[in-house]
Amino acid sequence: MTLFDLVAVLLVLTAAFGWFNHRFVRLPQTIGLLVMGLAASLLLVAIELAFPQITLYEDIGDLLRQIDFQNTVLNGMLAFLLFAGALHVDLAVLRNRAWAVGSMATVGVLVSTAIVGTGFWLLCDLFGVAMPFAWALLFGALISPTDPVAVLSTLKAVRVPQTLEIDMTGESLFNDGVGVVVFAVVLAIATGAGGEGLDAIHIVELFFYEALGGAVLGLLAGYLSYRAMHAIDDYAVEVLISLALVAGTYSLALNLHMSGPIAMVVAGLLIGNRGPRYAMSDVTQRYLFGFWTLIDEMLNSLLFLLIGLEVLVLRFDATFAWVAVLCIPLVLVARYFAVAAPLLALRTRLEFVPGTIPVLVWGGLRGGISIALALSIPEVAEKSLILAATYTVVVFTIVVQGLSLQQLVRRVVPGTS
Repeated sequence: MTLFDLVAVLLVLTAAFGWFNHRFVRLPQTIGLLVMGLAASLLLVAIELAFPQITLYEDIGDLLRQIDFQNTVLNGMLAFLLFAGALHVDLAVLRNRAWAVGSMATVGVLVSTAIVGTGFWLLCDLFGVAMPFAWALLFGALISPTDPVAVLSTLKAVRVPQTLEIDMTGESLFNDGVGVVVFAVVLAIATGAGGEGLDAIHIVELFFYEALGGAVLGLLAGYLSYRAMHAIDDYAVEVLISLALVAGTYSLALNLHMSGPIAMVVAGLLIGNRGPRYAMSDVTQRYLFGFWTLIDEMLNSLLFLLIGLEVLVLRFDATFAWVAVLCIPLVLVARYFAVAAPLLALRTRLEFVPGTIPVLVWGGLRGGISIALALSIPEVAEKSLILAATYTVVVFTIVVQGLSLQQLVRRVVPGTS
């Protein structure tokens, strides 16, 4: 099939499932599409088991294998989704919560990576599965960051106090970039790609080059785009500039080995906050923000459908089932310590809404980024188990935690209903 045929099939499926969900199922759009995609995948698996002569499962599986999920998410959708998410964040409020957001996005990710990695290694040893510690730590690195796409999508349907919403939004936007950098470092260690020269100093240099380099690149590119918008008043050209900013900056970041996700968040914050004040007319604001809202909604829908359908491609070994399932409470425990440690340390400096820790723990959703990172692992023996555990945790967090988050907020946060 041609690229156009693939895109056409996916758009038709997304539109059809989206209509059916809105008309009959009535789940939040993204969660509904994931559930329906997963249900369709499991139905095809059941048909194959019941009627081996039917090749429908294999035909659709072959179609999905033509879609490189890793590149589609990490080198395509992610740039646009992060920019669209950051575009709507109030920088003044985020600045007031900088310590909370920054500590959870850095210290929290590292704490969770260590806890999940160690726990995963012990679980594998308990069930007699060979798993070197470095590869177990790699699973911790890819599953620890909350997914901004999943979190922001869920927050559209969940009412929380503004400060708590900023904490959740800011953490998910920034810890994604940090998590990708941590993943790259741990992967280099696990594969021995760094050779003998990959010592602690080189790891720190790599981390800061990618993270800070991405932030500086996003700031420079965002400022240049802002000045270009300031010089004209033409909404069509200004929307085009924003598209060029996203595609060009993300591509440049990847080629310079800097963090593209962090660059997108910084650029989105700059355009979203300075643009409406100094560079955009009311007409431009309406078109530009409306355009990126639509991009966000459509790519979100497509991504969550792909996550549901991906089970057709990811063949899981049944012997991994218990390890994968037990990773769910392991990740939740690690998430608790990753959130509680920074917030308890900051409680004398910042005010937190009652119930912040349980909401942040349960609202720490994982999504397509974790799956894409797991798929990017080289073809080693450990990859199958890591994929199974990743997919299990992702589906649980999105479906179970995502659907029950509103009830938790009503129960633990005073004044919500």
